[in-house]
Amino acid sequence: MKNNILKYIALVGLFSLASCDKYLDTTPDNRTEINSVDKVAQLVATAYPEGDYYTFAEAASDNAEDKGSGVGTNADVSSRPYYWQDVLGADRGTTSNYWNKCYQAIAAANQALQGIETGNFGNSVLPYKGEALVARAYAHFMLSVFFSKAYVIGGANDSPGIPYVTEPETVVIKQYDRGTVASTYEKIEKDLTEGMALLSASAYDVPKYHFTPAAAKAFAARFYMFKGDYQKVIDNASTISTESFANIIRPINSTLYNMSSADFNAAFSRSDQKYNLLLINLYSSYQRLTSPRYGYGARLVNMFSVTGNITGKSFANKILYYTVPSYTTYKHKEYFYVTNQISNIGITYLMSAALTTDEALLNRAEAYARLGQLDKALADVNTALAAYVRGYTNSDAATLAKIATYYGIADPKEGVIKLILETKKAQFLQEGLRWLDIVRTGMTVTHNVYDAIGNETFIELKVDDNKRVFQIPEEARLSGVALNPR
Repeated sequence: MKNNILKYIALVGLFSLASCDKYLDTTPDNRTEINSVDKVAQLVATAYPEGDYYTFAEAASDNAEDKGSGVGTNADVSSRPYYWQDVLGADRGTTSNYWNKCYQAIAAANQALQGIETGNFGNSVLPYKGEALVARAYAHFMLSVFFSKAYVIGGANDSPGIPYVTEPETVVIKQYDRGTVASTYEKIEKDLTEGMALLSASAYDVPKYHFTPAAAKAFAARFYMFKGDYQKVIDNASTISTESFANIIRPINSTLYNMSSADFNAAFSRSDQKYNLLLINLYSSYQRLTSPRYGYGARLVNMFSVTGNITGKSFANKILYYTVPSYTTYKHKEYFYVTNQISNIGITYLMSAALTTDEALLNRAEAYARLGQLDKALADVNTALAAYVRGYTNSDAATLAKIATYYGIADPKEGVIKLILETKKAQFLQEGLRWLDIVRTGMTVTHNVYDAIGNETFIELKVDDNKRVFQIPEEARLSGVALNPR
């Protein structure tokens, strides 16, 4: 596990998390002295958010359903986001925990960058400077996705952004301004482009735990999808690897399909898999939410059936369950780090596939479609379907005619985009990415709700609803950070 060199966090007040997540236990001016390239590298390795957004992002999205009164368990971390209600506290899986972990990662990046600025390390430190800049951009971007309004392509984007922190704190509580969504994106892009120019894949023993050039390009493709700069999406995704995407995306209908459940579970987050571009260690209990009332259930499992996609054949994803209708994709292998061997007390964590070739391919497909290059978009989505659909043959390929019939959408471009987004919805189930597409494209989310006697009603989260933006931790107001309206 990574060493937590940094023991403080920006933007939050003097309160503690659970015992294993305490911070502010040293003063900001009592930090490790950064006097070597090795120490810079160690510090930058901690500049990744170690909290999960899976719990709240999945529950808030249309990748969750109400399974019914008395079915499954209720826990605030999953039930309140389903109703788009704020979750109190900063336990694992909460929005407040993710906010804290992002700013903790940013603080590590800033301390490393300051050490590089004041040190005399030569060119050997440049890959770690690049990594720190891209990691800082990534954490701020993910914060903006959850805690500020979505970027509007061609819009003013003058609504509040998130505080963009670029230097270490020298006081415990510092005042910050949220800026605007526009200024937040400008700073993200500046860090991203400057950092990418310095990155190197050969600087690390295990590159998949760091922002290598390939991982940074996948992140850039995601970022530029939000920004609407579709040619940059294509350019970045196309240069991730010299290999064809067909050879480097998840082999759902072949290698993974033929694995035992245990091997399948481990493979999704293994560093030796070509489809994983960035792995982040998450202190998370997400895999222990085995049977929540609000989650992956009997309706959602139909996404993988013969009627669930355009080919008329089932997806080859494993359909596992604890007790029906509590299904699991079984993608997240839980690890346990023992902190007290006598009491067998420890910390649960996951290795998260934060960036993958699959997402990059489907982002490129959508970018092609947005630019009207539908032949190239279809080629990309069919590459994905060929790896996902059980028994796929060339005759199963999606065409404009099939898309129009299947979705009932007359506009070819909109139909292709619908196919791409629906493919992502199924393939990234329980990975939190559906929420990113929901906020980016302005989808309305509909949730079913059962009452105690089985009557079903529906609730909606529309594009202009303030609850689409998750609430900033109350304690951030100590640093002058305005909360989101409710």
